Amino acid sequence: MSETIEVLHEPLLEFSDRGTTCDPYEGLSLFGAYGQNSGPCRHAVIGTPSALDKWICLCKKLNSFISCDNLSRLRAWPPFPSFEVAFGHQWEAPVRAYEIDEERLNNAAFRDGSHQRASAVVACYLKEIRKLRKVDETPGVIVCIVPDQVYKNCRMQSTIPVKDRVEGSRLSAKELKRIADDLADPQGLLFPEEDEEVLEAVKDFGFSPDFRRHLKAKVMPYGMPVQIIKESTLEITPSLEAGEPGANPLSDRLWNLSVGLAYKTGQKPWKLGEARDGVCYIGIAFKKADDGERDACCAAQMFLDSGDGIVFVGEFGPWFSPDTKQFQLSEGAAHDLLEGTLTTYQLQGGPPLREVFLHCASRVSEEEIRGYKRALPSGVKLVVCRIREEKNGPRLFRLGKYPPIRGTFLKRNSGYGLLYSSGFNPRAGTYEGFEVPVPLGISIQHGKADLEQVARDVLSLTKLNYNSCSFGSSVPITIRYSQQIGEILLANPGLSPDERQHTLRYYM
Repeated sequence: MSETIEVLHEPLLEFSDRGTTCDPYEGLSLFGAYGQNSGPCRHAVIGTPSALDKWICLCKKLNSFISCDNLSRLRAWPPFPSFEVAFGHQWEAPVRAYEIDEERLNNAAFRDGSHQRASAVVACYLKEIRKLRKVDETPGVIVCIVPDQVYKNCRMQSTIPVKDRVEGSRLSAKELKRIADDLADPQGLLFPEEDEEVLEAVKDFGFSPDFRRHLKAKVMPYGMPVQIIKESTLEITPSLEAGEPGANPLSDRLWNLSVGLAYKTGQKPWKLGEARDGVCYIGIAFKKADDGERDACCAAQMFLDSGDGIVFVGEFGPWFSPDTKQFQLSEGAAHDLLEGTLTTYQLQGGPPLREVFLHCASRVSEEEIRGYKRALPSGVKLVVCRIREEKNGPRLFRLGKYPPIRGTFLKRNSGYGLLYSSGFNPRAGTYEGFEVPVPLGISIQHGKADLEQVARDVLSLTKLNYNSCSFGSSVPITIRYSQQIGEILLANPGLSPDERQHTLRYYM
């Protein structure tokens, strides 16, 4: 068949009172969030004294109307109407505010050794988070404000100049692992370590040296999602509030922050307005451990028409093949993964299914297909799609200075096509990226489905990113968050399966 090209219509979103529009800014401003809470969102905040002062100021801004003074910028940067207009109630002051000693935090962030740094910094926040277990009503979200220097020092591959290091234990990751293995074996260590700092680092060796991943995992057992914010994000200048060129205006920061906070406290900002009944989408992603010593991991996540996301983690195993450069599950692991996901779906009260769409970035083997099919309930149809960015694929160009319109779909044949999920946005009158947009390659690897319908579904799923307020992401949420889930769980093998949470707000 000959190639065809068309521009898919921008998917609709549904808001309060069944109001629909394709623009989340417009929908929240005109109709309000889809899921309206009966009361205010309770939150706690943790940070240095200066950070807490800045947070209180930002809370007041969340309850205000903020707009760019320059009218020409309003199309690209819509006004923020206030939290109450968008979500049905004001954003209240924190129910608990805990101060962290700034000197202690800085000393922790400059320790020698990435595991020791992350462990010590997370301990500063966990000390205060543990207090929340004793309050009458636990908050819906914990806001952790992190100084920029601390955030910089406690990420993967961060290094501290020798002259700035705080003296402490200088044990390498291998040495920490040796001590951890010895302590786990009653006969393996004749003289246990007595250094309190070393023992603390050894205890936390099963957690990531990246502060963000480490903290997300450590807080999961407490049942409260975390919103991590760099302190510089809270600094409000007159030029920022007026929306002058040079930085994203304050209105944009408030939009992004409010959507993430509302979702983590239990509200659904919006849902798909054109989702098909009985159809679910499951994203499957793999990731190798950062240290290169452990095996790859698989995570799955499902989005329904309601906008709910369910997290289920598959087995850790040797899924990466150096020969094929592909991640592939065994038949048994594929069966257990899908069966576990669908069981979790049923426990969450999901409606009966007609079709299950698997979105994978890797090529799916026949062995995996057999496992997936065995896990399906009777009468449910399975479609497996490979979705990945075609960085070396063809590019489309059109007259003018802007790239192809978002939603442009080039159908190469009945089973493969290219979708431009990023591109010129007619609504905003601009292209919001900086580089030539890369299309998504969509191929149907198993099952029968209308390729154009699959592309429409994928485009719809780019609009379910509740971590910010945006017109649409470049990658469907099934792929994006499955990768993030894998990053957090694989980087923290010390988090037991019983402590893992099954909703997305804990991984964002």
